[in-house]
Amino acid sequence: MPSLTHASRPAAALDRVLRDERRIWRGREMARVPARATGFAALDACLPGGGWPVGALTEIVPACDGLGELSLVLPALRSLCEAGRAVALVNPPYTPYAPALAKAGLSLDSLLWVHAVRDEEGRWAAEQLLREGAAAVLLWSSAREERALRRLQLAAEAGRACAFLYRRRPEGRPQGRIEPSPAALRVALYPAEGGLRVELVKIRGAPASQVALPLGGSFARRCGACCG
Repeated sequence: MPSLTHASRPAAALDRVLRDERRIWRGREMARVPARATGFAALDACLPGGGWPVGALTEIVPACDGLGELSLVLPALRSLCEAGRAVALVNPPYTPYAPALAKAGLSLDSLLWVHAVRDEEGRWAAEQLLREGAAAVLLWSSAREERALRRLQLAAEAGRACAFLYRRRPEGRPQGRIEPSPAALRVALYPAEGGLRVELVKIRGAPASQVALPLGGSFARRCGACCG
């Protein structure tokens, strides 16, 4: 029969772990995850780690083009460019307008624009960029297959990068959130008076919520009106 001293060792070790606040996540609290500040205090307060998840996939589903879907991530991208980190735009729906991006504080030397003919080629390029040193990759893709999304998630994990996947709202599914997804964060965007309503549909490590933000339009040169 084991001695009392021997039997108590696992319990003592468990007690030390439970008292280590840095290593324990309790259901009533937000998970502690690596994150980069969004630049919006109200949004940071809703996200585990206080910002966009690092090493994870974030899906952004705007109700229509030009709501401010690029402005939403602009402060984080600006801080990365200021640190000399690379940021990539893969298959944006409109030609990025360099003067506006520069005026917004993004160093053009730190920006990459990738145009791929086929959607799968764009996803492949995004995966390579995530794995090989880009601090953030913004990908516009129609992919909905779990395998394709999981590859992006794994690439972000491998490169410890921020992966942003922009998706159009599915036809007949106004909320754009029916399909399951491995993404750590899913965000739906809607127009609001004086800004943008950000609905945090899925948050790994925190409850779903929403927040209103004062945002401008997208930093892209485009023709036509908002498709909403």
